[in-house]
Amino acid sequence: MGKWKIRQSTQVYDNPWISVVHHDVVNPSGQAGIYGKVHYKNLAVGVIPYDEKTGFLYLVRQHRFVLKATSLEIPEGGSPIGNDPLNDAKRELKEETGIKARRWEKLLEMHLSNSVSDEKAIVYLATGLTFGTPCPEDTEDLRVERMRWQKAYELVLKGKITDSMTVAALLRFKILQMEKELNG
Repeated sequence: MGKWKIRQSTQVYDNPWISVVHHDVVNPSGQAGIYGKVHYKNLAVGVIPYDEKTGFLYLVRQHRFVLKATSLEIPEGGSPIGNDPLNDAKRELKEETGIKARRWEKLLEMHLSNSVSDEKAIVYLATGLTFGTPCPEDTEDLRVERMRWQKAYELVLKGKITDSMTVAALLRFKILQMEKELNG
């Protein structure tokens, strides 16, 4: 806990995806305070499906309830803690886009909002793509969009793509592309 001390903890909310805990604490300066923590029951998994033959990648545009807006993002979803996240990333890719991939590479791991939550994400690069029919969950209102990876990168730079996993994944992908160009 570093210099934080927890005096009392109370779970104030719980559902199948998250729980929220209120902590009465003594902060690092020795003062009484409070802290709230959102605990995620799933690991976040995301995928950049990239067709190296054409230079296209596949994103999904979906309505996000919390934002009351649509979001352009990589296929992503949840992987229950203890599951193999790669298997769940494969499931999410197939479910949201209809795409299967022969090759998988872990691109990055990150914490998504570490000041208030313990949510962790893993993002994969999927190549060697074959295409099928999407079968989204009934809670998903989405549309698959094919675009050149450079265009997706430009949308990140222009602030048109704002989903944190997608931004981080596309920036990491850009670095990989630059490294390939440098190494010939």
